[in-house]
Amino acid sequence: MVKIIFSDMDGTLLTSANELPEGFDEMITELNRRGVIFAPASGRQYFSLLRSFEKYRDEFLFLGENGTLVMYKGAEIFSSPIGFDSAREVLSASESFENILRVWCGKKDAYLRREQETPEFHVELEKYYTHNGTVDDWDEIDDVPLKVSFFDPTGNVKENVFDKLTKFQDRLQIVLSSDFWVDVMSPNINKGVAVRNIQRVMNFKPEECAAFGDYLNDLEMLQAVGYGFAVANAHPDIKKISHFETTSNDQAGVLAGVRRLIAYGLI
Repeated sequence: MVKIIFSDMDGTLLTSANELPEGFDEMITELNRRGVIFAPASGRQYFSLLRSFEKYRDEFLFLGENGTLVMYKGAEIFSSPIGFDSAREVLSASESFENILRVWCGKKDAYLRREQETPEFHVELEKYYTHNGTVDDWDEIDDVPLKVSFFDPTGNVKENVFDKLTKFQDRLQIVLSSDFWVDVMSPNINKGVAVRNIQRVMNFKPEECAAFGDYLNDLEMLQAVGYGFAVANAHPDIKKISHFETTSNDQAGVLAGVRRLIAYGLI
């Protein structure tokens, strides 16, 4: 029987209007009645996830920053920082990237350089990093870096950022989170590693876990569970490795998948 359900946020659980699907609260009530934990699993900051699920802050397990930080009932389950030296080196190497938002993603806050504090970038930052601040220099920051993130407003982040950071791939992990975002993280972490750590700490078997995703940063998470669902709008590579396909994020694909699990007697 499934005991925990992991779900990506953007492009998976949330609609294209950045809203929870109709019927979400009813689904959570039913999952609670059946003793199933719901776990948002996102590249978003932990505090951003809390803002989205304020009334569930003491019920949900939160897998934030693409698996680099996992929190449950206000306590840290584990974290996997990138390291101060690596964060500074990557940010230094990206100084010449034009019109790219660069973010130091810490445990306490997300930080950007003051010269990049434009209205356009601020709106995008607020979507994913509700706790944020500005600094004149990265060396001012006294906060453990979980990852470094880059946003390209043109939607061509692979060419403009990802391909330019390949020299770090031998010792860091460069992840495409969408057409607009790239995350640079410790080489030993991803959503799948986070899920396996949760399974170990909370004594869940893979067959007691389900997950929903749409993009490449969800791949390892879907492989780490017994029941992996790709939404209909998912990347082709995600559909290839998923056990099941459900409807799109705009058609409440996560809710439809949960209903299937219930119908099959797996919840």
